[in-house]
Amino acid sequence: MVRILLILFTTFVFAQNSDSENHRKIIFPDIPGYKTLKCDLHQHTVFSDGKVWPTIRVDEALKDNLDAIAVTEHLEYQPHKNDIPHPDRNRAYEIEKKAASEEDLIIISGAEITRNMPPGHSNAIFIDDANKLLIEDSLQVFYEAKKQDAFIFWNHPDWTRQKKDAVAELTDMHKMLIQKGMLNGIEVVNGWGFSDEALQIALDNNLTIMGTSDIHGLIDWEYEVHKGGHRPVTLVFTKEKSVTGIKDGLNNRRTVVFSKNYLIGRDEFLVPLINASIVTKEIKYRNDSFVLEVILKNLSSTEFTLKNTSKYKFHNASDLIKIESNAQTKLMIKTLEELNEVLLTFQVLNAINAPNSHPEISLSIKVD
Repeated sequence: MVRILLILFTTFVFAQNSDSENHRKIIFPDIPGYKTLKCDLHQHTVFSDGKVWPTIRVDEALKDNLDAIAVTEHLEYQPHKNDIPHPDRNRAYEIEKKAASEEDLIIISGAEITRNMPPGHSNAIFIDDANKLLIEDSLQVFYEAKKQDAFIFWNHPDWTRQKKDAVAELTDMHKMLIQKGMLNGIEVVNGWGFSDEALQIALDNNLTIMGTSDIHGLIDWEYEVHKGGHRPVTLVFTKEKSVTGIKDGLNNRRTVVFSKNYLIGRDEFLVPLINASIVTKEIKYRNDSFVLEVILKNLSSTEFTLKNTSKYKFHNASDLIKIESNAQTKLMIKTLEELNEVLLTFQVLNAINAPNSHPEISLSIKVD
């Protein structure tokens, strides 16, 4: 009897752990013409001011089902240098690259250019040699990064240590960097924060919309994975899963940010992602009525909140519909007569395409 109970307990614990591991995986479908790659492009380890060895970043990324991470240690800020002296600023990248050598995870080289405002902190990724970015002049370091064909984005532009009012705004130096092609993106999400001013800057200046964890400690602790939390990521839409594909996607602004059940991006890619994430199935009229039953299935890791803007009302819901992540819900539509096709329109309240603005989607439901 004891042996049977032990087996049952072990099976239960394994199932619980398995469910937890599956829940934390970040999942989004591909969109027409592109692969959807989950990327965290701002991270730290003990090789700057982080708290973990670089191999931990690889392990976390694999658990979260990421496709790519970037190594972005502070160039100038090295608080652990007495304990971990390393004259080579590429060392963390080399360690992560080796740790992921047999995994389906892309490791991108990079560094954080750490300066006072302006220009503040910026990440240069896809670089050849981080050591060559150790330049005192704040402008010349951007020239060197661009010489290495880097993609450069402005980090946490609303950071209160450098912007007490937490309002992101362009300085003359940022405007010049954008004009010269030396500032290509901006974080609208960094860690737990979101900046609608940064989003507006991205839209006004044709910058790539970015979202990152800027992780220093453990992903599990800082993002409360045990409570269902997730790190922020940049979803990059690429022609292929490769460093070249990701760089092309970033340079052409093909991104959507996923953070705290929100999707943030331009309609050009935001709407196709939502349409790919919500699918319909099991469509039929209920008994002998004019109530059409439809199952809405969510294929993504975000919970959708939809506001009905169509002419139809629902028999089992108000005008607000929620579909949990990787789950489904039944919708009963009062069509008033038997139809061959029903067009539903929704405003997606957990998606943001501009400050205080949400995109609309259409679902065309064909009845057999």
